[in-house]
Amino acid sequence: MKPASLRTSLLIAALLAVNILSAFVFFRLDLTQEKRYTLSGATQKLLANLPDDIHIDVYLTGDLPPAFKRLENAVRETLDEFEARAGKNITFRFIDPALITNTDEKNKIIDKLQQRGLLPTNLFASENGKRTEKLVFPGAIVSYKGHETAVQLLKGNKTASPEEQLNQSYEGVEFQFASAIQKLTQTEGNRRRIGLLYGHTQVPPSRFADLLASVQQNYDLFIIDMTKPGPIAGLDVVIVPKPDKPFSDEEIFKLDQFVVNGGRALFFVDGQRVDSVSNEGTYAQPISLNLDDLFFRWGIRLNRDVVKDLYCASIPLNVGNMGDKPNIQLVPWRFYPLLNNFGSSGNPIVRNLDAVLGRFISTLDTVRASGIRKTPLLLTSPYTQILKAPVLISYNEARQQPNPETYNQGVKIIGCLLEGRFQSLYANRILPGDPRANGFRGEGVASRVLICSDGDLIVNDVDYKRNVPYPLGFDRFTRNTFANKDFALNAIDYLVDPNGIIAARTRTITLRPLDKIRVDANRTSWQLLNLIGPLALVGLVGFVWQVIRRRKYGR
Repeated sequence: MKPASLRTSLLIAALLAVNILSAFVFFRLDLTQEKRYTLSGATQKLLANLPDDIHIDVYLTGDLPPAFKRLENAVRETLDEFEARAGKNITFRFIDPALITNTDEKNKIIDKLQQRGLLPTNLFASENGKRTEKLVFPGAIVSYKGHETAVQLLKGNKTASPEEQLNQSYEGVEFQFASAIQKLTQTEGNRRRIGLLYGHTQVPPSRFADLLASVQQNYDLFIIDMTKPGPIAGLDVVIVPKPDKPFSDEEIFKLDQFVVNGGRALFFVDGQRVDSVSNEGTYAQPISLNLDDLFFRWGIRLNRDVVKDLYCASIPLNVGNMGDKPNIQLVPWRFYPLLNNFGSSGNPIVRNLDAVLGRFISTLDTVRASGIRKTPLLLTSPYTQILKAPVLISYNEARQQPNPETYNQGVKIIGCLLEGRFQSLYANRILPGDPRANGFRGEGVASRVLICSDGDLIVNDVDYKRNVPYPLGFDRFTRNTFANKDFALNAIDYLVDPNGIIAARTRTITLRPLDKIRVDANRTSWQLLNLIGPLALVGLVGFVWQVIRRRKYGR
């Protein structure tokens, strides 16, 4: 056999071998620096064990500005990876509602999307000095066995630049889709168990309605009765929502042993109680919950104070009369801080999170606690005043123009994550004859606790005219929805399993913007290079090939 024919035969055989091998061995190589095409381990496991078919309709497509086209491409690439991992169990399609010419059909689709929670967004972008605008639905509908859930794709911190917010949305695509699929495909046997300690708050159930409904979509929810004898057991996370009654020593012991034995806890507590005394203002007085010693052992001190922050939300206030009618205006209320400072931006609980709305918040201090790692998550702005309770809070505060120089007490911690092996508060205090000595542990296994010094973070407002709860984080005065619910749900997910789907929120995609000034100055040169360069390269390769052939074969 001639050498040329042998080489051809070997090449054909190698190609056949590679094709046969590819039917049995699957692999992909991600050569990007950020591993942007590599799914997290939890997502891969979720997709590999799908019990049935998942279908996804994406509505972010069509004639989009370039920046939003990049987000569409990110969605498409992520779903391609999902399909590659799940095989035939994942199908998806992109639908542009703008292409539907039938008005009635288009309106039906728009109504359906809005009922599912996907609201249209008026998006703007600037490209080459031109401003583009389009009304789009930046979301998707995930379907499984007749059930559907909406996925909002345009996420991120609204104070960031448009490019940064779109990049944050890009980073969150995997988490949004993976969490939606997990929500739909969970079975009764593999759902985690969340406990709600409800007996210590006077807040009515309707004020926790949105959080509890959201928790029940992913977890089994149980009400904890602390009056029953025996330890807290069989739960993955315990939520303590805005307690306003002191805990007994026996209840403190139960919480202590729950955490020491590996249970996780999420506290939303106040350092003071705010009571209305008249139409002129409110009164903040210290509140004792008997949690101080327990928190101190864990490395946290809850202070009896109230924070005023220049970065705050607004409330309606009568600032005078307009004729014979009161003049109601929205004015900044510095006792309602907007928490947009996240101490650990890389933590998946707060990564790319929007601002969180606080109401009459207190501060936290960290203290020494052996074996506990402390991660501040929610912090105030640097422009704060701290008022020690008891203190009268007058509504005239909102009418006054603040002096920024007096808001000089710096950044304060509002939410802190504690991780490690917790020491029991009762170590060396339980005598052998004490009934609690049976099963007592002085030092436990690794666990996690998150403490927030504002009970109102998880309290939703209520539409009293319709007697229905507003979404958690919704401000009925400004009509803005803050990220309170996202923070609470992310915290629960992280406490349950920091290596689960929540780990996908740690994905980082670095923005590498071009130098616009240099691009504009050298635009013609770059265009010529892109046009002529490939042709010149092909011509050069052809010329070199011909020279080699002539030297080899003498032709």
